[in-house]
Amino acid sequence: MRFWLVQSLNGLALGGLLFLLSSGFSLIFGLMRVANLTHGAYFMLGAYVGLSVLNAGYGFWVAVAAGAAAIALLGGVLERVLLRKLSGRTLSQVLVTLGIAFIISDASLLVWSGDPMPLPMPPSLTGAVAIFGGYFPRYRLAVVGISLLVAVLLWLLLERTRVGAMIRAGVDDMEMARALGIPVPRLFTAVFCLGAALAGMGGVLGGPILSVYPGLDMDMLPLALIVLILGGAGSLPGALLGSFFIGFLYTFGQALLPDLAYVILFLPMVAAIALRPKGLFARAA
Repeated sequence: MRFWLVQSLNGLALGGLLFLLSSGFSLIFGLMRVANLTHGAYFMLGAYVGLSVLNAGYGFWVAVAAGAAAIALLGGVLERVLLRKLSGRTLSQVLVTLGIAFIISDASLLVWSGDPMPLPMPPSLTGAVAIFGGYFPRYRLAVVGISLLVAVLLWLLLERTRVGAMIRAGVDDMEMARALGIPVPRLFTAVFCLGAALAGMGGVLGGPILSVYPGLDMDMLPLALIVLILGGAGSLPGALLGSFFIGFLYTFGQALLPDLAYVILFLPMVAAIALRPKGLFARAA
C-alpha cells in the first residue's frame, strides 16, 4: 500500500512539472503552428539560470523568477528574430528550433560543466508530511500545488480576459482572427514569452527533484511531445490531464517494468494518433 501511495505522489509531482513544460508548448503550437523543439532546452536552461542565482546568494523564489524571466526574454528574441521569418515553413522551423536546442545544450555544458547539479530546495519546504501512515517530501507536494495554481491562473487568463479571448480566437481560426483586427504578431510574441517563461520556471522548480544535467532537455522534450499529442494543441485541459496521466504512467512504468517503461509510455501516443489525430481534448474550431 505504501509503495502505491508513494509512487502515485511521485507521479503527481512529475505531472506537475510536465504541465509547466507542456502547457506553454501546447499554446505555442496551437496558436503559432510552430513545433518548438527548443522547449526542452528552455526547461534545462531555466534550471541552470536558477542554479546560478542560488549560487550568487539569492533565495529560491528569486531564482524561480529569474529563470522564468530569462527564458521569457530569450524566447521572445528568438521568436522575433528567427521564427517570425519562417512562418509557414514547417521543416525550416523544426530545423532551426532543433539547432537552437543543440546550441543551448552545448553552451550549457561549456558554462556549467557536465556534472549533475541538484538545486537546493527552499528551507520552508524541507522535511516530509505524514500521509496515510507514510511520509512524503513537502517540496513535491508544493510543486503539485504550484502547478495547479498555474493551471487556474492560465484558465482565468484564457477564459476571463480580453487577451485570452484573442488567444483562443487565434488558436481556433488564425485567419479569421487577423480579419477581425487582432494584433496576431504581438500576440505570437506574448504567447511565446509566456510559454518559454513557464518552461524556465518549471526547470527551476524541477531542479531539487530531477537535478540539472546535460541531456535533461532531451529527457523532458519527448514527454512534452507526448502530452501535446494526447491533449491536443492549444487545449489547456488537455495539457493538464495529459501531463498528470503521463506523469503516472512514466513513474509506474519505471518502478514496475523498467525495461518496458518507454514502450508503456509511447503506446498511448500511438493509440491517440491512430484514433484521435488532433488529440483527446483538442479544441473544436
